[in-house]
Amino acid sequence: MTQPVLYLIACAAGPAQHVGEGVRAAQAAGWDTCLILSPTAARWWGQRTAELEELTGHPVRHRYTLPGESGGLPKADAMLVAPLTTTSACKWAAGITDTVALGIPAEAVHMGVPVAAAPFWSTALGAQPAVIRAVEVLREQGVHVVFTPGEPHPPKQGKGAAYSWESALEALVSGR
Repeated sequence: MTQPVLYLIACAAGPAQHVGEGVRAAQAAGWDTCLILSPTAARWWGQRTAELEELTGHPVRHRYTLPGESGGLPKADAMLVAPLTTTSACKWAAGITDTVALGIPAEAVHMGVPVAAAPFWSTALGAQPAVIRAVEVLREQGVHVVFTPGEPHPPKQGKGAAYSWESALEALVSGR
């Protein structure tokens, strides 16, 4: 039996620096894990992206493909956007899909693919009315938005290394 395919999509928040831990947690949960990074998160990994490709066994995507170019990833059975930033939440809810990290889950949720999102942001940013509305809009579309333990965190106190990848992954199971 083949493993189900998970697209783990990481936006540029502290936990993205530790996304390898998220991949390992997903693999331990039985997922064949493909990784997609926002452009900024991809810059953070820079030349170390090969480490992530070795870990996943797949290319790491961070940009849209050119016409006729293959993305090189198998079809997803589910998607987890983690960590999700306030900027990405607001853009996604507004239908702005200028990055592959937003375009893929924005389309997938309307094609019947289970999509969960686990935010990582401060209480100050999360208090913005646009952010509150964005979470509501994403939920209305069928995205299972779940806040992991400690999220949202107090301003300037986010601990990316302590992000609960396991709790974020549980959102996929509870969101089905």
